[in-house]
Amino acid sequence: MKIVRLLQASTLAAFAAFASTASAQDAAAPAAPTAPAVAAPAAPKYTDEQVFEAFGYLVGQRIGISQFELTAAEKAAVMKGLTTAFDGTESAFSPETFGPEIQRVLGGRQEAATAKAAAKGKAESATYFADLKTKGVLSTASGLFYEIVAPGAGDKPKPTDTVKVHYTGKLLSGKVFDSSVERGEPVEFPLNQVIPGWTEGLQLIAKGGKVKLYIPSELGYGAQGAPQGGIAPFSTLVFDVELIDIKAPAPAAAPIEAVTEPMTVPSGMDTPAK
Repeated sequence: MKIVRLLQASTLAAFAAFASTASAQDAAAPAAPTAPAVAAPAAPKYTDEQVFEAFGYLVGQRIGISQFELTAAEKAAVMKGLTTAFDGTESAFSPETFGPEIQRVLGGRQEAATAKAAAKGKAESATYFADLKTKGVLSTASGLFYEIVAPGAGDKPKPTDTVKVHYTGKLLSGKVFDSSVERGEPVEFPLNQVIPGWTEGLQLIAKGGKVKLYIPSELGYGAQGAPQGGIAPFSTLVFDVELIDIKAPAPAAAPIEAVTEPMTVPSGMDTPAK
């Protein structure tokens, strides 16, 4: 029933997103000043039809409907089901009856899509890393490839350290999927709380150093990918990273020792009878 729950959760999440956005805008709006004339409300930026089209797109994108590779007839069947729901017409499509069938069909399509993405990603990765080897790019035992652009100076970070970096991440196509450089703001994070390729790669340089990391999917986002970040499953990633600063973790507080003092019997009080 995972697919059924995902469909239900995706629809509720999409409605909640629209509702929360509207609530946030209402809460952030300043109180209207007293004025003799009330200004006419601004015209909506989008029509209702455009909003509902966006809603349909976002719901479909959220559940990853493209991976099911629907035929024209299957797309028509989906639209027929939606039309029945729009009309409020009673239907025999109960969750109890069709839930297991939805899981069977869509679950099977999802497994096939995952296998297809894995084969494609592994083939691209093998070709790419074989080419890097011929170019003399260094690699580690884990399969991470790297080029040290500038070694930096001083100590290298430990996994428990917090690092401050600037970076640009690209797909093999050359598309930038994330960049602190473009945002103009470096980021900080504990080195042991990121993808393995970063944890290992940043330990190769010192403060002020720069490194180019070629990260196979096994050391990146793996079979899950990061769809919201534009990273497909089994993607090889390329990062240009500058290590700006290193911060060691704060020392653990010393344990407090219990102090036991002898009990003093106030004068004038009788001692316990033997």
